[in-house]
Amino acid sequence: MKLAQCRNFVRRRSRSGYALLIVVGFTSISLMALAGIVSWSSGNSRQIERNNTYFTSVSAAEAATEKVLASISQDFQQSGENVVAGNLANYRLLVPSSAESSFWSGWEFQNGAGSSGRTLVDRQFASVFTNLESQYTGLYGIASGYRVISNARQTNSSVSGGNFFGAVGQEIQVANIPIFQFAIFYNVNMEIQPGANMTVNGRVHSNMGMFVDPGATLTFNNHVTAAADILDAKAPGDGRSNQSGTTVYNGESDSRTTSMNMPIGTNNTPEAVRAILQPPPGTESASSAMGLQRFYNKADLIVTVNTNGITIATGGGAKGVTSYTLTSNEVVFVANTNATFWDAREGKTVRPVDLDVGNLKTLSTSNLLLRTSLNNLTRDVQSVYVNDLRPMSSSNLAAVRVKNGQTLPDQGLTVSTEKPIYVQGHYNQPTSGHLGTTNTTATKPAALLGDSVTVLSSAWTDANSTASLSSRNAGNTTVNAAFLAGIVESSTFSSYSGGVENFPRMLESWSGDTLTYNGSMVVMFPSKYATNRWQNTGVYYNAPTRNWAFDLNFMDSTKLPPGTPMLRTLIRGKWQIIAPGQTNLVTMVN
Repeated sequence: MKLAQCRNFVRRRSRSGYALLIVVGFTSISLMALAGIVSWSSGNSRQIERNNTYFTSVSAAEAATEKVLASISQDFQQSGENVVAGNLANYRLLVPSSAESSFWSGWEFQNGAGSSGRTLVDRQFASVFTNLESQYTGLYGIASGYRVISNARQTNSSVSGGNFFGAVGQEIQVANIPIFQFAIFYNVNMEIQPGANMTVNGRVHSNMGMFVDPGATLTFNNHVTAAADILDAKAPGDGRSNQSGTTVYNGESDSRTTSMNMPIGTNNTPEAVRAILQPPPGTESASSAMGLQRFYNKADLIVTVNTNGITIATGGGAKGVTSYTLTSNEVVFVANTNATFWDAREGKTVRPVDLDVGNLKTLSTSNLLLRTSLNNLTRDVQSVYVNDLRPMSSSNLAAVRVKNGQTLPDQGLTVSTEKPIYVQGHYNQPTSGHLGTTNTTATKPAALLGDSVTVLSSAWTDANSTASLSSRNAGNTTVNAAFLAGIVESSTFSSYSGGVENFPRMLESWSGDTLTYNGSMVVMFPSKYATNRWQNTGVYYNAPTRNWAFDLNFMDSTKLPPGTPMLRTLIRGKWQIIAPGQTNLVTMVN
């Protein structure tokens, strides 16, 4: 081989060696990178697995707290807060178990203080009248606060180092909310579709749906909630054409919220709730859940009316040591059944039990035997229940009418009956200068409860009730009282119910006159006795100028109407993922 050829061969072998070295180097680097990627991927997978395991543990801890909350809620709705407070030891034993699902066989639960098979359940404060939390902010209720904490870990986890605890804590209030703290509360579908501008101040809630389709501007200045949907539409059965108004929500409006129920020992269907205005059956205990809510049992005085006449005696609401039955002269002074008048909406002759509130106040103040029966001379009559047992033909309507009520007894007055109720003239505004205003500084706590509620103006006369509408002219009237009654729903006659704006019924031509109303409007059931449908203005009434307002006195627990019903609900407050081993909800896990 020639020398040049040898040199070329060596150079080629040398370049080939370098190339091989380069390939080997890059291969080594690639293998090292691949090893790093595999290692990173493996570590990342382990981290993902650990994270998944941790959040599964958090979810399991939440399941434990939810099990406790479900039991607290059930006990509270059925039996009240005292039972909840007495069951803390039982709640602490509540954890998910394999008897409920085999999934829980591989889990351990602790209470945050190291005790296995336990949940931390503490009562933080008890039965105080306080501002409520969450979606109920702005309302006050008699509330107790509870804290529930659970730690959970999966004992059979296959993840290396993955059997660690997740922890969750929740704080709740169990609250009794006075129903008259709502400007408007419906236990049936709510319809509100005014033809004139209308502003609603105060909270609004429906335990069913809410149908809003105004013909003018409807303004809600506070929180509006419904257990079903809030719809800009007419309710089923309302066959009118669509309205062209505007709805303004200056507060929040929330659909699908929790319903708020009365503690009556059964479901809160409208038919079931109606029983609070009915006399109790003889077999029912006054201390039962329903018995405690019946206004018959709450009343200071029970007015019983039958074909033999009227008797009035102290009832279950009287707290004195003796009972008292009014004399015949006292009965005549307070109540009578002498009058009749025509209700043009119902097309019936009303045969009312007329209750003279002014005379009742006088009697309550002066009769020492009655005051002793009420509460050892310390207070006036605060509540009256009228039980009308008279048989009525189909052309007649039994009812209660309150009259002469511009000045109420000093502690206020609640009048209740299962029959329709009428209020005639100015009611609960003793200061003449405050008539026609929202000034309720001189009023007393007041409520009127019945099958329906009808306002008869200051110009009403029974003799004129059968005259044509043009001759039944109303006068400016002020009524300051909470109303709880029924309505005739749109679906009953496939025609509009009249809505919130016509919940207080009227029988006169109010054109040019003002109905001033300060109170709370509560609809709990369909009417059972006054069942004819609402009809457009000009048929049996003309609408007033509505000067309506929510009575802010009702936000003060000392100024609520006597016997105000309470709504029970569980309110969720703070919810946190917390560090395992904590027994409070202060430090969040990062």
